[in-house]
Amino acid sequence: MSSQPPPSDLPAEIFLLLRRAFFAADTSPLPYPLRDKGSTQDDPFDEHVHRLLQEGLSPGVVCEKAPGQLISPDLVVLRPDRCNNSSREALASDLMSVVAVEVKKLERAAGTGKIARASGMDYNTTPPCGTVRVYDRLGQPLDVRGFYLFVSQGLATAEPRAYALSALVLCDGNILNEDFDLYLSIVGRRTKQIDLGTYGDGLNRQRPMLVFSNPLGVTELDRKVTLVHSRPDLEQQFSQLRRVGTISRTPRQDADAPPRPAREFYCYRLRADVPAEHEEFALGDPFPTPQRSVETQGRGRFVLRSVSPSD
Repeated sequence: MSSQPPPSDLPAEIFLLLRRAFFAADTSPLPYPLRDKGSTQDDPFDEHVHRLLQEGLSPGVVCEKAPGQLISPDLVVLRPDRCNNSSREALASDLMSVVAVEVKKLERAAGTGKIARASGMDYNTTPPCGTVRVYDRLGQPLDVRGFYLFVSQGLATAEPRAYALSALVLCDGNILNEDFDLYLSIVGRRTKQIDLGTYGDGLNRQRPMLVFSNPLGVTELDRKVTLVHSRPDLEQQFSQLRRVGTISRTPRQDADAPPRPAREFYCYRLRADVPAEHEEFALGDPFPTPQRSVETQGRGRFVLRSVSPSD
């Protein structure tokens, strides 16, 4: 009896499934319906992606959706049998066993068609990270690798209430941030200020709002369908993929610590999407960075245009 092939890389499986679900053979967008949005935090697109993965991934792979709103990550894709026979330490880096996926949707600016917030986008109260924390069925912490699905979604003109994507990037969270200590310091318990105000009934939640890089702000990734991965050899297991370029990012250097080397990531597309004459690109620190200041901006000012009291 021939031995079973080894389990495949889950992010690559996810990418290939989504590429074929959202785009035709010629890479033109395929319209898809979404139900009406309910509450502010309700997200029909996440629900749609969950359904695609749940129904389309290979046997033995399941996709679990976040059990409620305001829970990160949005999805976890896993091989339960493999997870149940592995240690927590091994699962923290095993992309054949389990991977978390956070979904980020971006709009395009009216008129220019460029990605809005290209130089940085809101991640709300959870910083991106290549390792994220979920919990097992006994409520014990389980740290797993994190990937991020960035899409630009817009209305499709072919039919009412139909949508389509103009760009898709599934990327290793480490290209955005690999500081797990930072991640834990923000997603864990924090101290609130209480007993505020004249009557002591106010509180300050000290709720952080994080802004980090946006891969769709990179020209070579926008209006394309790309997997960004830490492995340089995915073509060996997935003949459908072709490596199209590399991205390097330079870590912040601390004066009192040894130099930190650049991080290398590899970009793949469906082989059929890549012209035969394509030359691999090599990008160094390509993510746009917004103008930043340590000071916050004041609240918007209400100006009474008809009032100018005497001193």
